[in-house]
Amino acid sequence: MDRFLRIALAKGRIALQTVELFESIGINCGPLKEETRKLIIRDPASMTEFILVKPKDVAKYVERGAVDMGVVGRDTLLEQQPDLYEVLDLKVGRCRMVVAGPKSPGDTSNRAVKVVATKYPVTARKYFREKGESIQVVKLDGSVELAPLVGLSHVIVDLVETGRTLEENGLVILEEICPVSARLVVNRVSLKMENERITRMLKALRQVLRKAV
Repeated sequence: MDRFLRIALAKGRIALQTVELFESIGINCGPLKEETRKLIIRDPASMTEFILVKPKDVAKYVERGAVDMGVVGRDTLLEQQPDLYEVLDLKVGRCRMVVAGPKSPGDTSNRAVKVVATKYPVTARKYFREKGESIQVVKLDGSVELAPLVGLSHVIVDLVETGRTLEENGLVILEEICPVSARLVVNRVSLKMENERITRMLKALRQVLRKAV
């Protein structure tokens, strides 16, 4: 008898966007669209089980085999570098990872080390290292836009969707690091053990995404 195929979703906006994709391939996600405190939601008809976790925890659940699959932002994958399969770009939660700073940064010619404030220290270090630049990273958990305004950093590395927050705080995009969107990821063992079911789901999702283009 088939067991439930378990999928981790990040709580919040991306989960709601992802739900529409899963419903389009015949999975009942009704409870996920309602206000609920449940963390595990099942659809017995499709033998699919969703668990709701914090965005930063999705990849950990997948990597360690607590779930078979998960939906996670590419920014998290770049930062955590988990050991799993990234199998599909779901085309939702689209934004950009950028370097941003003040419109008038002043004279930086004598600064040997650039100070970068970010929630993504691993990604920032890798990006600047590949450019041959030495940086000092200040890790922040929120409102990174404030850092260059008060002298905590020269620039920031952060996600940008519309750029409005940057603009309202007198910052501009200086460089684009990469596009970011939600990705479907799969546990390595699960892909072997549940290959037929997972492959079937991926094929159905790809068809839906193809039609949406």
